[in-house]
Amino acid sequence: MNTLQRWLPEFPAYATPLDKLGWWALRLACIGVLLFLLLPILVIIPLSFSNSSFLAYPIPGWSLRWYENLFGSPEWIRAAKNSFIVAPAATLIATALGTMAAVGLARTDFPFKGTLMSLLIAPMVVPIIVVGVSTYLFFAPLGLADSYLGLVIVHAALGAPFVLTTVLATLQGFNHNLVRASLSCGESPLNTFFRVTLPVIAPGVVSGALFAFATSFDEVVVTLFLAGPDQVTLPRQMFTGIRENITPTIAAVATLLIIFTTALLLALEWLRGRRR
Repeated sequence: MNTLQRWLPEFPAYATPLDKLGWWALRLACIGVLLFLLLPILVIIPLSFSNSSFLAYPIPGWSLRWYENLFGSPEWIRAAKNSFIVAPAATLIATALGTMAAVGLARTDFPFKGTLMSLLIAPMVVPIIVVGVSTYLFFAPLGLADSYLGLVIVHAALGAPFVLTTVLATLQGFNHNLVRASLSCGESPLNTFFRVTLPVIAPGVVSGALFAFATSFDEVVVTLFLAGPDQVTLPRQMFTGIRENITPTIAAVATLLIIFTTALLLALEWLRGRRR
């Protein structure tokens, strides 16, 4: 009932028929834009259940053969394993670094704070192709190219700004008197952070971690530069499949990724509700 009232609020007494028409026109336009953005994504889902060897409509018949091919393929299994190795490791590093940077920036004011903030969020605005080329040129002489370590480091650098911005937003409403009270009672700064600060900002930390995980899990450009044959992730395997041999197996992978990403977004919305 609350949802219905939110979408269909009562018009004020002074609302004219033209106002009501504009209200409905605006919402219909929003729904149309939403469908325009979502349909190209959702159209891939029925193709993953097709028994045809081509990605084409109309669908001649229904089958789970492409899901069977996906879970029975050593290449796809290896790519999924690599994604679930790199993304969680990069998320842990990005969450730790982003949270510490946010807490430090929120607590004190110092010269060139804005400049430092700009440098920290630079991976969000720098073109990803520039990041890929520069990291490859820097990591190759160090022997970090074609390695899990190099891939994790770069993915962590790409995800840390998302953690930084979300935690900074959470800290805007944080009462720093709680920290001062804890320190005045003899608690150490480390214990104060884990027992006072972190529980309060936890929704922001988890939200940033989800963004960092999604960034690492979906990243393909940097992976093309840094990953070797043993570090192929799901996005890179999909890119290779699209470039060399398009099969509906890619549609099956895309469907699973859509479900996975949707679950992440729903978890994020749940966390935002708890924070409010």
